[in-house]
Amino acid sequence: MKKIIVVGSLNTDMVIRAPYCPKGGETLTGSDFMVNCGGKGANQATAAAKLGGNVLMCGCVGDDMFGENLINHLAFAGVNTRHVRKVAGTPTGTAVIIVTNGENRIVLDKGANACLSAEDIDAVLSEAREGDIYLTQLENPIDVIGYGLKRAKEKGLVTILNPAPADRAISKYFTYVDFITPNESELELFGGKEALFANGIRAVITTLGGDGYEYADKEGVKQYPCISVKVVDTTAAGDTFCGGMCAELAIGKPLNEAMAFGSKAASITCTRRGAATAIPYRNEVENWK
Repeated sequence: MKKIIVVGSLNTDMVIRAPYCPKGGETLTGSDFMVNCGGKGANQATAAAKLGGNVLMCGCVGDDMFGENLINHLAFAGVNTRHVRKVAGTPTGTAVIIVTNGENRIVLDKGANACLSAEDIDAVLSEAREGDIYLTQLENPIDVIGYGLKRAKEKGLVTILNPAPADRAISKYFTYVDFITPNESELELFGGKEALFANGIRAVITTLGGDGYEYADKEGVKQYPCISVKVVDTTAAGDTFCGGMCAELAIGKPLNEAMAFGSKAASITCTRRGAATAIPYRNEVENWK
């Protein structure tokens, strides 16, 4: 089995349901408040581990109770956390999430995520071998994320970028990306598939929400459906797709099977509230009817 190295953000998510998003100056009564472990990096690492992968997480948390809780949560899910660094005097990243009609409105404070460094990248990549999988996102400093993609590609890893939240500044590092996994709005921001191919990306895997996902390379485009479920909360669905796909690739499954597995796991995540806690285990995906 190949290692899966996830470099990315670790956040505490504070979630509340509301009938609609409040206007400026408006106080609105919500419900079902909950606190979750989240952040795209932590979610993807958790998904990859719960779905069967050998996962190393690289990122930063604050020296507060939220950071300690995140480390413990990752470890419980089976993630190796020795490359999660505590930053003194800095709060752990925080996301405030308002859920309206099953969709999320998110306000993010990066906190310790802004402290991720090239040294952190070098440390985790010292454990990597050719053919391992490198998965990252854009909730940390862009130049550091770009440095990680470059170093991972130089070491012969399979590089996967989930370009969220979308930031055009990452474009200069696309030549080091094998697979990119945008949603439809992120794909549009980067100029579409042809623009991504022109910048050196090998393949584009676009998540389409309830319509499934699309695989595109220079040879053509094919769309695949997802399983039908009753959606409760879409938080971490895209992260589950990425983590599940990586878990399958790490055991040698072909890409088409890996994408289908990730999509099924993501659909199951949508049937539950929360972020990392909503992500299913491998046996749940395999036994889902």
